[in-house]
Amino acid sequence: MLAHTVEHNDCVGNGAGEPDEGTTSHSTPVDGFRLAYDDAGSGEPVVLLHGWPGHRGDYARVVPLLTGHARLIVPDLRGFGESDRHAVEPAVGYSAAAQVRSILGLLDELRIERAVFAGYDVGSGVIQAVIRHAPHRVRAAAVTPPVPGAGSRLLRPETQAEFWYQSLHRLPLADSLLDAHPENVRIYLRHIWSHWSGQDFPLSAEDFDRLAGLYSRPGAFTASIGWYRAQRPMGVVAEHAPATAGRTTVPFEVLWPGRDALFPLEWSDHLDDWFTNAHLVVEPDSGHFVPLQAPQAFADAVMRALAAATRVKPV
Repeated sequence: MLAHTVEHNDCVGNGAGEPDEGTTSHSTPVDGFRLAYDDAGSGEPVVLLHGWPGHRGDYARVVPLLTGHARLIVPDLRGFGESDRHAVEPAVGYSAAAQVRSILGLLDELRIERAVFAGYDVGSGVIQAVIRHAPHRVRAAAVTPPVPGAGSRLLRPETQAEFWYQSLHRLPLADSLLDAHPENVRIYLRHIWSHWSGQDFPLSAEDFDRLAGLYSRPGAFTASIGWYRAQRPMGVVAEHAPATAGRTTVPFEVLWPGRDALFPLEWSDHLDDWFTNAHLVVEPDSGHFVPLQAPQAFADAVMRALAAATRVKPV
């Protein structure tokens, strides 16, 4: 694993034609869930997956940097943004496996057999689940944390103090306080953004209104936290690195934000225990929301993943 601090260079690559205008579409339902997605650019397919609290618009500043180099598929995950949300058991409708089914269903519909995947936060978790379930569909990946390797450090008091929101999201109290309560949603999301951005990074008033509006609709907040309700709490299940032969072989670009309140840089020290081909780059001035705070660095990571994909034979 090679680690270095990113320098802000213009994205370069093998041009794949002139950028196409992005179009918003809806997929054929999988398990009753349609995904809203944008399809822009041309060339090798790249799937961009957002985090929480976010939506596909998180990539608005990344997409223009990449449309001349790749075809970009940018969906809202199940329960987020303009994708379908349903009142179903989270383990059934919003688990990692469920999100994977929708993403792979979308790729099947678009007749995309293999793609480069890139994402942050929940999007990173979904990508790692795709690799576990269908590694042959992933040419390479570019992600920000979370990634494996924190181990027992997840149980530190200072760590648990940062992950309080996951406990709240598992309680019915979250629905009562936040779902369909626009002012409460605005207060909550403003706190999350201010803290997680690492430097009180401001969203424009327009972007924040858009984010808060999406999460304030009846049922929207509850659907968005279905991801957390479908997972086990952090630290409950001990991490066990796989045997050497079981490590992930997919080329894996890790872009680590130096100001992330949730995932300290020191947690990057065991990537080689999990991945055979991990490349670590540090973006020192970004907080958690890397596609918004450091779009050029994120685009550069995608370009490196595209380059790595061309050097690896299909699985």
